[in-house]
Amino acid sequence: MRNLILLLAVVCTAFTTAAGEPNFSQLYNSINSSSTKPDQKVFELAMLGHDKLLKAGLLKNPDIITVIDVSLESNKKRLWVIDLKNKEVIHNTLVAHGRNTGEHVAQSFSNQVGSYQTSLGFYVTDLTYNGKHGLSLRLDGVEEGFNDKARERAIVVHGADYVSRQFIETHGRLGRSLGCPALPRAKSKAIINSISQGTCMFIYYPSKQYLESSPVLKSTIL
Repeated sequence: MRNLILLLAVVCTAFTTAAGEPNFSQLYNSINSSSTKPDQKVFELAMLGHDKLLKAGLLKNPDIITVIDVSLESNKKRLWVIDLKNKEVIHNTLVAHGRNTGEHVAQSFSNQVGSYQTSLGFYVTDLTYNGKHGLSLRLDGVEEGFNDKARERAIVVHGADYVSRQFIETHGRLGRSLGCPALPRAKSKAIINSISQGTCMFIYYPSKQYLESSPVLKSTIL
């Protein structure tokens, strides 16, 4: 784990101190939050990818970014929706990981159909629809090999009764999805409406394979 943390720090420092790159640490420090903020290095990675997606013309609404840190235990509020224009955290809540990604702590990730695991990396949100979970949000995974089968796997943002403090108190852990970033039902509508239609979402875990091979983070084109 220490080596992965060092790798993450090197990646962030290399990009945020390079000539012409924005200083994401200043942006991080300027963001207001009534609760918590994501880890600074995770936020800087998220912003690095966000800016590359923006330059590639993939973001219709660059003012909003969603950061999900599944390296944290599932009973922690590990999803943040950040308004970059107004520099504030507008949502901070629980979020489920995939059934086969782990019990209380995430461990395994997959892009394969039927894996029931969480897929790491950068996504662009699309349109909402009403499905079996109520209001839901389609996601497009933009990283080949890591999350580009999101549509095929029906990976969407939706509300779920198993994402709640009550479920944690009863079962000792948060419930798990089939791979979707499922939200508390009471908060899902507001969050979905705030992040739909062309915003950036980043699902993070300190995976050496991902950090060294991410098509977005390693791209010199995007």
